[in-house]
Amino acid sequence: MQPLCTNPLADGLPAAAWIYQPVAPLAGAASGPLAGLRFAVKDNIDVAGMATTAACPSFSYQPDYHATVVLRLLAAGAQVTGKTNLDQFACGLNGTRSPYGAVPNAFDPRYVSGGSSSGSAYVVATGQVDFALGTDTAGSGRVPAGLNNIVGLKPSKGLISTFGVVPAAQSVDCLAIFATTVQLAARVLEQAMGHDARDPYSRKLKLADRPFPAAFRFGVPDRLQFFGDDLAQAAFRQSVTQLRELGGTPVTIDYTPLAHAAALLYDSALVAERYAALRTFFDGREADVMEPVRSIIGGGCGYSAADLCEAQARLRGLGQIADAMWDRIDVLLVPTAPTHYTIEQLRADPVTLNRNLGAYTNFVNLLDYAALSVPSALRPDGLPFGVTLIAPCGSDWQLADLGQRYHHATGLPQGATGEPLPAPQPIAGLARHASVKVAVVGAHLSGMPLNAQLTERGATLLQATQTAPDYCLYALPGTTPPKPGLVRVAPGTGSAIALEIWDMPLQQYGSFVAMIPPPLGIATLALADGSGVQGFVCEAEAAAGAQDISHHGGWRAYLAAQRGTLR
Repeated sequence: MQPLCTNPLADGLPAAAWIYQPVAPLAGAASGPLAGLRFAVKDNIDVAGMATTAACPSFSYQPDYHATVVLRLLAAGAQVTGKTNLDQFACGLNGTRSPYGAVPNAFDPRYVSGGSSSGSAYVVATGQVDFALGTDTAGSGRVPAGLNNIVGLKPSKGLISTFGVVPAAQSVDCLAIFATTVQLAARVLEQAMGHDARDPYSRKLKLADRPFPAAFRFGVPDRLQFFGDDLAQAAFRQSVTQLRELGGTPVTIDYTPLAHAAALLYDSALVAERYAALRTFFDGREADVMEPVRSIIGGGCGYSAADLCEAQARLRGLGQIADAMWDRIDVLLVPTAPTHYTIEQLRADPVTLNRNLGAYTNFVNLLDYAALSVPSALRPDGLPFGVTLIAPCGSDWQLADLGQRYHHATGLPQGATGEPLPAPQPIAGLARHASVKVAVVGAHLSGMPLNAQLTERGATLLQATQTAPDYCLYALPGTTPPKPGLVRVAPGTGSAIALEIWDMPLQQYGSFVAMIPPPLGIATLALADGSGVQGFVCEAEAAAGAQDISHHGGWRAYLAAQRGTLR
């Protein structure tokens, strides 16, 4: 089975994203939780009937069985559409280290896709599949997600079996899931996870089933480097603001132990594990391995067992120091990748620039954390910027819940498809609690003076949307803090007014409503999509003589106009 195409831009299409596509997809079960969904598999993961190459033709073999993760997803009803390109032997973070061609960025083919799960990220971002499998040792399941405006879920180590996966550094390897929404990635995780005795690093994990606190604390490294990329730096500053608006309080953390742990992956005897994973093949076919992958793997040959013991002890010590930060924060926020590089730049300087891309990813698996890369912004130059949320092992559902809230607050499209995000859905694995949806239009909006009345009651932001064009919005005089009044008018004779919908625990709803002062109250609001939700309204008599601000389209826009600047 030969690669479909080795020319990355043949016929104007980046066919290098695929290594092999069968004539027809490999169908899964006729029914199941993932029935009808199509997925791609990184070509270091076994699919029976499809060659596994790990992007090295002479390494290629025909597996007789599916990797455990593939078997579980097929059993859940999903179907395999093919094998995707990668940095050879999953050794790289840029997507150019493959004899089958460099996989370009989904937004600009001059730029790298990120790696090593380059092809998997590309086919998700361009809508060719619903989700894809990758692997993640030092960031390979996160960097491509951040550079292509998609979600990259890097679960806790051992949560998904790596049986049937060509190892990179087996003790820290993880399967990764790419999707355009957090909710879908979480659905896939729910089906993919499970203990597997055939994987020596698989383990039974109890995942936290409660969301992070409504008023949560997020860590921000005390020193961040964007390698001269001012657009990335500005996008990260905005991400801090956005997490604040979701109820977070930033806490500065010392990044030194994390940076030192990250450096050990390639600058210590830990790199010997990469050599150990491929020793039989590498010792006999070293010349078949492309540079700089050959030098990286070969660099693991010269270390002694004592060297490895020392490096492992050093890593454990750094982990002890780093873990103290979890006493002060609930989640850590970092850029997924600190900058973008062109394919030409990476080929000219393949080692240094590749390392730069992993500046904020390498430490995560080494220190046994879970991570989720989520889209954050489209920069002024049109390139995506993503952030990664990191928390201790077992926090996978919590990260998914916060990540979904963050992603939907951005208003970004799905990958490079231009399609809007669907409505958010409950995250699999989190405990279900009775709740009520509440729409707010004024001082309770994210970042506004009364928003704490929502967050301190455990309410979470579901989405930002608009009313039907059946309302007028007034600036009510003499209110502290300033508040608007939403008044219903005849259908179609008013304006569509911006609002947020929050999900509040039912047991907290009564105390919240009791705090609403007249002339405001709660009634069912008609939304732009034709549905209804409980939300703030104002008595029409109280708005008489008040300034009609409906033409601004919402309270936030009105306040920005009052300040004379755009928010």
